[in-house]
Amino acid sequence: MSLRSVLLVAGFALAALNLRPAIAGVSPLLDEIMNDAGLTPAGGGAITTVMVVCLGVFGPLTPLLARRFGLDRTLLAGLVVIAAGVSLRGLDGALVLYLGSALAAIAIAVMNVSMPGIVKHHFPTRVNLMTGVYVSMVVGGAAISSAVVIPLEHVTGYGWRGVSALLAVPALLAALLWLPQALRRQERAANGPRHFGTVLRSRVTWYVTALMGLQSLTFYVMLAWLPTIFLEAGLPADQAGYLLSLTNLVQVGTSLAVPVLAGRRASQVPYVVGAGLLTVAGYLGVLLVPTTLPWFWMVVLGIGQGASFALALLIIALRPADPATVTALSAVAQSVGYVIAAFGPLAFGFLRQLSGGWTVPLLTGLGVLVVQIVAGWFAGRPATLGKASL
Repeated sequence: MSLRSVLLVAGFALAALNLRPAIAGVSPLLDEIMNDAGLTPAGGGAITTVMVVCLGVFGPLTPLLARRFGLDRTLLAGLVVIAAGVSLRGLDGALVLYLGSALAAIAIAVMNVSMPGIVKHHFPTRVNLMTGVYVSMVVGGAAISSAVVIPLEHVTGYGWRGVSALLAVPALLAALLWLPQALRRQERAANGPRHFGTVLRSRVTWYVTALMGLQSLTFYVMLAWLPTIFLEAGLPADQAGYLLSLTNLVQVGTSLAVPVLAGRRASQVPYVVGAGLLTVAGYLGVLLVPTTLPWFWMVVLGIGQGASFALALLIIALRPADPATVTALSAVAQSVGYVIAAFGPLAFGFLRQLSGGWTVPLLTGLGVLVVQIVAGWFAGRPATLGKASL
């Protein structure tokens, strides 16, 4: 493998690793952030909500930026802006905390949408493998950041502000590795409005969007409330935290393996349906027997959720005929999808408050999963979205 290829793969993988730490690294530090910045619990929770909403709202900027500057330079700019955002939110004051978080999330939104197009452009014959690498790095970045921020705070003595600023280091390193790609002559997407028109007129787009949005919703619901559900079921706090970490770690391996296997077939329907059913089983375990073999249910849930996320992104990369259409489909599916997902934890909490328990929220989650499986069945069928399809 040439040096150029090594830099390409390393830069791509490290860029993907930076797509979640700015979000996942907030939760373990949230109590300290709220005390220091004088925030209420609602104000603290709003940090993550604002970031997830930004993932949806600003994704449509990506095709415009890619058309003007090229995908590679757009990705490079995103990495630099992430570094700026996480550094900014470490400064004094609640306003810069929200502004820095939003800035980092806007960059992540643009990069989220860019990545499937970059896979299609740079790795056209290895879409399944590189999608697996990409998704496993995303999931791994979330797991690593949530696990290391507190130990890093203790080791360095910097406090939450310094630890937040340290998250800029991997982003800048990824930017350095990606720089050779950005300095090369860029192939810019042409006829951007036509690509959006092609995407918006296709039923495939809306099946993929529904799959992306609903699997994100069921994931963020568990990310937000799973420890609380276990605590109220009678498990100790440390065990509840370990169980959440377990399900996140399981997703790393699953998200690497599943795209490699599913990408070899014309239809991804069996994989999408299987992933949905495993997620259903995980939800049922949490609903019916949360204290009986909870680790088993977390493994099942992690396999299902990791596979669902990976398959949604694989389908985004596979269905379009060219990188520009991939970017347009990615913009629609991820933008609408993350807006849908942002309301999941809020709705779950509201149902918990109204019903006085977790039965109604979890049953609602199971209903959402049924719809997710149906959408995935349609999205997973063989189709080509692009010039030849219209």
